[in-house]
Amino acid sequence: MSGNKPNSALVIGGGVAGITAALDIASQGFKVYLVERNPSIGGVMAQIDKTFPTLDCSACILTPKLSEVSRHKNIEILTYSEVGSVTGSVGDFHVRVKRKARYVNEDVCTGCGDCAEECPVEVANEFDLNIGFRKAIYVPFPQATPNVYTVDKENCIDCGRCVKACQRNAIDLDMKDTTLEFHVGAIIIATGFQLYDITDYPRLGYGHYANVIHAMEFERLINAAGPTHGHLIRLGDGKTPKSIGFIQCVGARDVQKGVPYCSRVCCMYSIKNAVMALEHNNDGEVWVYYADIRAFGKGFEEFYEMAKKRFGVKFIRGRVAEVMEGKKTGNLVIRVEDTETAEVRLIEHDLIVISPGVVPPIGMDTMAKKMGIEQSDDGYIQAEHTFFGPTETKTPGVFVCGCAEGPKDIPDSVSAGSAAAMKATIVLSQGGT
Repeated sequence: MSGNKPNSALVIGGGVAGITAALDIASQGFKVYLVERNPSIGGVMAQIDKTFPTLDCSACILTPKLSEVSRHKNIEILTYSEVGSVTGSVGDFHVRVKRKARYVNEDVCTGCGDCAEECPVEVANEFDLNIGFRKAIYVPFPQATPNVYTVDKENCIDCGRCVKACQRNAIDLDMKDTTLEFHVGAIIIATGFQLYDITDYPRLGYGHYANVIHAMEFERLINAAGPTHGHLIRLGDGKTPKSIGFIQCVGARDVQKGVPYCSRVCCMYSIKNAVMALEHNNDGEVWVYYADIRAFGKGFEEFYEMAKKRFGVKFIRGRVAEVMEGKKTGNLVIRVEDTETAEVRLIEHDLIVISPGVVPPIGMDTMAKKMGIEQSDDGYIQAEHTFFGPTETKTPGVFVCGCAEGPKDIPDSVSAGSAAAMKATIVLSQGGT
């Protein structure tokens, strides 16, 4: 480092890509500010049950990394926070971060949970995709990092019972938002993704029929830490579904909806979920309705073949025209053209799981404008060069990784996080020159 240039970096986004980038930079002796807008780091990976194609436990892989981040002396975690503004240039960016009031002192709270036990308010739990419930004072999930409670002021009734229950006097219901300012030499954007809003496809019944859900809701239903403790049920009546249909390419590869690109992960996460459904119910049957199966990664094709031959997942090539509901049974009928036989089929299922595509997260446009960063036509952060600069933006000193640049699976997001970290440390080691 030369002159008085800052010897630190900012990582925006605490998902698996941001966590990887933060750890790699910090392990080389540089300070990292890790900013996450949710109360905990972990991202979407914290919500899923198993990973493909190995069916390893997602939490078992992620939790040690969360712990490593929380203990690292060079990482300052700023959760429940958002970047307000960024000015300056490579080697010396001035960053302003808005820290939303948790109404709980992070330095004092031990995460014991006495406050939540006393809270009389229950609301839908967004971490469980609003299937389960949480208290008005809560941690998002058991392995949340930091393991600190947050008061949901929109639903808090100010009864004060949590304050009385806290033996460490960590709760302050009069806490205010604060602003933190600091300088960094490099910035990494790892803001992740969100799922396409499938209510844009009313013909598929999501939002109209209780037994039509989407993939992340399915993930929470089969997760042992989820709202049903891992019991796969229909939300309409609580029954165990015996026949499940998975519908692919909803909000992906659809020019009319403005998402002409393939989301890359949908085929494989649906095949993984299909296999998990049969592991939960050996006597059931599972159908996958697809346009094309894109099993492009290491072990992906073998996993696809295993799903068919070992588990007996049935695959029908053809886009689903509509989903209809039987009023008496709550069962669902899919109308689909099997393009391999040129036959229009009506197939009944107990449960339908829609597999949404991946799109840029809310706020990506605003953040890009704040930082003067270009976006691609599909809304992701534009990389400098597809081949030789996949983690570099056109703004010197600002890098991108994970799904902020485009749809990726977990291994590719981790690789991109490490690559962006290396680029950032080159800037820091040279003092921004």
